[in-house]
Amino acid sequence: MGRIFVVDLEGRSYRCKFCKTQLALADEVVSRAFHCRRGKAYLFNNVVNITIGAQEERVMLSGMHTVADIFCCWCGQLLGWNYVAAQEKSQKHKEGKFVLERWRIVDGLDSEFYIDTHPTTTSDVEDA
Repeated sequence: MGRIFVVDLEGRSYRCKFCKTQLALADEVVSRAFHCRRGKAYLFNNVVNITIGAQEERVMLSGMHTVADIFCCWCGQLLGWNYVAAQEKSQKHKEGKFVLERWRIVDGLDSEFYIDTHPTTTSDVEDA
């Protein structure tokens, strides 16, 4: 087993709720209007300090997607998923982006972000 190197972010960031490892800058949020089985989720351009699981086909409200679950590199908690590929042409903009489930993240001050000042209409919920 190798050493874990954690990337330090400068600026307002989201952290793993379980171990407080930094995951993404607030500036990387693309949409706060996503949903998962347990509630809200945010779409990010980029996240750090994660490991990526195996790719799988998953049916979501917006269609079939190839996704990979993402986990905190420090504590191993499931955080969300990465969009690898989208079948629908209208969903291609999600490819390469990451979804963090809202209940699994906190801000750098150990409190939850509720900055839904610019909500968008994009949403994706897993079926099943």
